Amino acid sequence: MRRVLVTGALGQIGSEIVPVLREKYGCENVVASDIRLMPGAGGEEPFELIDCTQHDQLQEVVRRLDIGTIYHLAALLSAVAEQKPHVAWDLNMSGLYGVLEVARRYRCKVFFPSSIGAFGPSTPRDQTPQVTIQRPTTMYGLTKVAGELLCDYYFQRFGVDTRSLRLPGIISFVAPPGGGTTDYAVDIFYQAIRYHHYTCFLRADTQLDMMYMPDMVRAVLELMEADGSKLINRNSYNVTAMNFTPDELAAEIRKHDPSFVIDYDPDPVRQGIADTWPRSIDDSAAQDEWNWQPRYDLASMTEDMLAKLRQKLRTVR
Repeated sequence: MRRVLVTGALGQIGSEIVPVLREKYGCENVVASDIRLMPGAGGEEPFELIDCTQHDQLQEVVRRLDIGTIYHLAALLSAVAEQKPHVAWDLNMSGLYGVLEVARRYRCKVFFPSSIGAFGPSTPRDQTPQVTIQRPTTMYGLTKVAGELLCDYYFQRFGVDTRSLRLPGIISFVAPPGGGTTDYAVDIFYQAIRYHHYTCFLRADTQLDMMYMPDMVRAVLELMEADGSKLINRNSYNVTAMNFTPDELAAEIRKHDPSFVIDYDPDPVRQGIADTWPRSIDDSAAQDEWNWQPRYDLASMTEDMLAKLRQKLRTVR
């Protein structure tokens, strides 16, 4: 088989999707890459240093290693992108353009993660439709909308098999919070276990869609394996698994730790971003076109997250 390349492999999604891909396709067939060196690199697990804004680096690796599928995960997240908009545009857009150009030349399949950040304040905020107005007011959101359109262009103009998901907030115990607006839903678990207290940077009533990482990884793989002839909204599908506020998540954690306390100190930047995003999204197109169904809800995610993170934190001590 032609090999798989994962860019941004040291990020939140990459650090969890790479092991799953290697288990599925064989370690030697899945090449991890990032702009910084992976700890322990140089062993049996293939790894390449790639700056995705340097298109010649990317092309050389794809040609040399006979890459057939690219999971393009290298990007700047929402809150960090607002702090560094020029860097975000360069990485998020120039990086994707380079990936699509290489995919066109070498006939690669491409996965691109979009986001609920691709929506904006003029989008219907409740049960946001699959096809609707997209006018985001953040640099992160702008790059996601432009990325969706660019992927559509390369599919329609050049026949590149591009596929994408509009991801909600992703909750994971493997990678630490990485600068996203929804990262409170990760950090809260660390603080609950360590200190039984958390100060949230979003308001108590901020309602957003979320997904547990095992569901997200499965969604990506299921989309990439789906029959392309049945995909209508390939760039990009709304997907979700659960919907809650910080107050509701804290209440669920208290079922396992009655001593847990939460208070609120909203950050104007991240609260402002969250207030432009949907309160809930409609993912019926994903359900209809490739049978998407989540396995984790708020209760089962919280129970598993606490158990796995407690084990992880005991290990690192």
